[in-house]
Amino acid sequence: MSERFKVTKFDDPKGKTFKNYGATCAEADAEQKGKLLSASGDPDEHGLSTDKNKGCDTNLYLYHEEIEDRPRAATFLSSLADYANTIPTASAADPDAPKPAPPARMGTLIGVYLPCIQNIFGVILFIRLTWVVGTAGAIQGFLIVLTCCCTTMLTAISMSAIATNGVVPAGGSYFMIGRSLGPECGGAVGMLFYTGTTLAAAMYIVGAVEIVLTYMAPWISIFGDFTKDPEAMYNNFRVYGTGLLLIMGMVVFVGVKFVNKFATVALACVILSITAVYAGIFVNFYGNDSLQMCVLGRRLLKDIHISNCTKDPKGELHAMFCPDKICDPYYEAHNISIVQGIKGLASGVFFDNLQDSFIQEGQYIAYGKEPDDIEQMERPTHNQIYADITTTFTILIGIFFPSVTGIMAGSNRSGDLADAQKSIPIGTICAILTTSTVYLSCVLLFAGTVDNLLLRDKFGQSIGGKLVVANMAWPNQWVILIGSFLSTLGAGLQSLTGAPRLLQAIAKDEIIPFLAPFAVSSKRGEPTRALLLTMAICQCGILLGNVDILAPLLSMFFLMCYGFVNLACALQTLLKTPNWRPRFKYYHWSLSLAGLTLCISIMFMTSWFYALIAIGMAGLIYKYIEYRGAEKEWGDGLRGLALSAARYSLLRLEEGPPHTKNWRPQVLVLAKLNPDLMPTYRKMLAFANQLKAGKGLTVCVSVLGGEFPKRAGEASTARQNLRKCMDDEKVKGFVDVLVSPNVPDGLSHLVQTTGLGGLKPNTVIVGWPYGWRRAEEPEPRHRGFLHTVRAVASARMALLVPKGINFYPDSTEKVSGNIDIWWIVHDGGMLMLLPFLLKQHRTWKNCKMRIFTVAQMEDNSIQMKKDLKMFLYQLRIEAEVEVVEMTDSDISAYTYERTLMMEQRNQMLRELRLNKRETMGMVQAIVDHHHADVKTASKVRFAEPNAPPAYTEAPSPPLADNEEKERDDKEDFRSSLLHIIDSMWDSPDEQSQCEGANSPPPEDKHSDATANGDAVNAMPTMSDITPDEGTVRRMHTAVKLNEVIVARSHDSQLVILNLPGPPRDTSVERESNYMEFLEVLTEGLEKVLMVRGGGREVITIYS
Repeated sequence: MSERFKVTKFDDPKGKTFKNYGATCAEADAEQKGKLLSASGDPDEHGLSTDKNKGCDTNLYLYHEEIEDRPRAATFLSSLADYANTIPTASAADPDAPKPAPPARMGTLIGVYLPCIQNIFGVILFIRLTWVVGTAGAIQGFLIVLTCCCTTMLTAISMSAIATNGVVPAGGSYFMIGRSLGPECGGAVGMLFYTGTTLAAAMYIVGAVEIVLTYMAPWISIFGDFTKDPEAMYNNFRVYGTGLLLIMGMVVFVGVKFVNKFATVALACVILSITAVYAGIFVNFYGNDSLQMCVLGRRLLKDIHISNCTKDPKGELHAMFCPDKICDPYYEAHNISIVQGIKGLASGVFFDNLQDSFIQEGQYIAYGKEPDDIEQMERPTHNQIYADITTTFTILIGIFFPSVTGIMAGSNRSGDLADAQKSIPIGTICAILTTSTVYLSCVLLFAGTVDNLLLRDKFGQSIGGKLVVANMAWPNQWVILIGSFLSTLGAGLQSLTGAPRLLQAIAKDEIIPFLAPFAVSSKRGEPTRALLLTMAICQCGILLGNVDILAPLLSMFFLMCYGFVNLACALQTLLKTPNWRPRFKYYHWSLSLAGLTLCISIMFMTSWFYALIAIGMAGLIYKYIEYRGAEKEWGDGLRGLALSAARYSLLRLEEGPPHTKNWRPQVLVLAKLNPDLMPTYRKMLAFANQLKAGKGLTVCVSVLGGEFPKRAGEASTARQNLRKCMDDEKVKGFVDVLVSPNVPDGLSHLVQTTGLGGLKPNTVIVGWPYGWRRAEEPEPRHRGFLHTVRAVASARMALLVPKGINFYPDSTEKVSGNIDIWWIVHDGGMLMLLPFLLKQHRTWKNCKMRIFTVAQMEDNSIQMKKDLKMFLYQLRIEAEVEVVEMTDSDISAYTYERTLMMEQRNQMLRELRLNKRETMGMVQAIVDHHHADVKTASKVRFAEPNAPPAYTEAPSPPLADNEEKERDDKEDFRSSLLHIIDSMWDSPDEQSQCEGANSPPPEDKHSDATANGDAVNAMPTMSDITPDEGTVRRMHTAVKLNEVIVARSHDSQLVILNLPGPPRDTSVERESNYMEFLEVLTEGLEKVLMVRGGGREVITIYS
């Protein structure tokens, strides 16, 4: 055989042997699946090695690098042979749990259909269905049963779709809902299902005790004659129920095998009992005289033998109703009659039972609803039977609904089924159809066989404490009594067995941290701790002592669970998620929504109080898992819902720009990273958080210089660091890091492209370039800053430039004082809105707003102040108003000299850039002259975090993050000298803040700058420079405004003022002059926020 088509084998570590058809990469497969059994060979005719242990076979050599970290298709398919490997189960996390035995592969009948039958047919069928039919009537009783059955059928259809959408390991409904709606919903529904199952066990126990005490052995009552005192009956239920719970708990603890074997006996009892009921109905087609009732007028009597059912003056009734020879008025006015209880289908009693007989608590059970017949009228009740609870259509739905639960029994055994995707839909739906047919037919047959008064006698007191269903059955009532008791015990044992295992499965998933102790198994693999908790909760249910109270309560939990199943199916169908491919095709989202609507409707119709309790419990668990639970990614449908909702919202936002009333800052923070890839100015994030007060969009971005393939890892690290800093500052938003060969261009790209659709940032926060005076190569730092400013302006976005960011308060601090707004030009209302938004945050809440505006000579300052106050009143903003009058004045000598110094610096730096060799000589001359006078600037105010106390290189703007390049000694020396040159022209205020010295007067500055002849010869003199008139006027504006602002706002917590537009001329000199103007404008101010609007109104006076 040709080597190319040679069939090789490899050994699986598990001991299996697989055939491998085709060529493989030996080294990769040897690591994953075993050794490749192949002989090595010599080089072929082309010089390539034929040794397959040295590399990949030629067929797949193109994918050699891929196979090293990705399995081949054949390898992946072989791993799917065992489905348990693809989806981890909860038991895998418990090292104490013993290895489970191989599961029995059961079919549809044994694995799904019969368990569902056993769980659906419960105690309600035997002890409450006749009462429901008699109270609601045949029509409404049929609707009650039909509504409950439709709810479970629709839920079963949804469950079938979910169960056939992939492999379903053991876990049942909890697994399906959790993996469909996420860990939060899964945990909440799992706990609801657990609570419902536990309360179902309590209901079964109380129901079993009721069957024994009321119908089988009433003589064992320990609280007297309970027929005369309902509280005595319920106390008996509590005492005997507690004892029965302890016995059943011991049985579950000792042997689960016994529980499973007893389930077969219980199932046989259920089937036998139902068969006996059907047989008895047709045997008694014409009725029988075994059950006769004594009726006074239209009222039903109890505790009276039929032989004494007369008005004989010497009889028992007369003595009861006529004590002291004063007879009850109703007794005197009506006759006594004996009524046949079971009349048979041939009697036509069905038509008498069509209408409802809903009554209030305390009203008598009687034919019709005449007040004279049903009201007590403050008379002694004697032995007349009256209602112990108020009955309505909705209340009866809640009481009956537990009798249709149990549809999850098949899905709970999914791990034991041979083909779960086939068995669960067929078995569950067939079981619901069977039980629904039985229930609906029983409603009609009971209504057509039994008299109305006997149907409404809940505890059979009129017939001597007998069970009505049992006395209908054939051949004997004990068939029903024993069968119903054993089936109820079996259902209770199943609940006590399943509930602890469900709780343990939830605990092992680690989504609810406080349940961790219940994940532990005993040496025998039993969830002992979970069983103890289950018994404690079950005991609380038993203490309620009444099936009519327990039934609606546990109905809420099952309805919530079924509602979530329907919700999961509807969401997956409507969202059309790619993974939604169920094998069961007979489902539709409208059916699931109908099932969800029914579940919610029944919950609130039955008891709005219990419904709110169940919803509140689910909500608390959901939020607890969301904030404290372990993070799980299960690919849930709610993530798809969030994506669909986001898509819909983005499309809506795309329809047009937001109205002025809806405008809020959607912040884009341009962050500078230090060499450790951490944000240099964390307080910019804190300021962004304070500005938006937890609302709106925040995107924090940064740019790394270089090529993306080379710096992809660093970009990922920087992104994680930014995310961590945002979490530390409690900023909710997004982060991104861009790698670009040119940093300013990268920032421009971020400004243009950040956001999606209508959800785009409209405000950019960029840090002030403190070291802009440094003569960097290839270009000054401030050029990147101005490049970004122009990009923001072109994008019509607002721009915020915080200066002195290190002095801004943290989000944990609280400051008090003034926030001063210097309103020079109207820029869309940004200056008004920003301080208002800041004051919404606790940090700035105690600050007061002051608004200053400037009046020229031709302005009426009094009218301006009045108009501004009215404007603020209409804006609903509280602030102090002041109009500052600035008179026209001549340009001062200081202003002119400051302009000359700026121009002199520009000319000198231009020459430095032109001739590098001349630079060193010129700089050396300057150093020789100023060595004794120039101090080392500390500039602590603008120092970067954790910087050494010596002169620290002022940080580049947050716009530059180029890699530091190595310099030789000459360049280092030249750079240090350039710093000294910069210090010569530092702004007076900056020098005063940094060094603690007062600003020298203009004439001192002039003399310092021109004192030495050597320096004059080495650099351009002021007499050689003639500044532009526009430059002088701009400097004049900056100086005058600064004087006014410092005089009034030097002690303010924050000064907000307009940021002048950048120069249209992009020459270095023009841009350097612009930066100098801004420095002069903000001298003497510690915390400044310069604002430039985006060209649109952001605040309005209209509602």
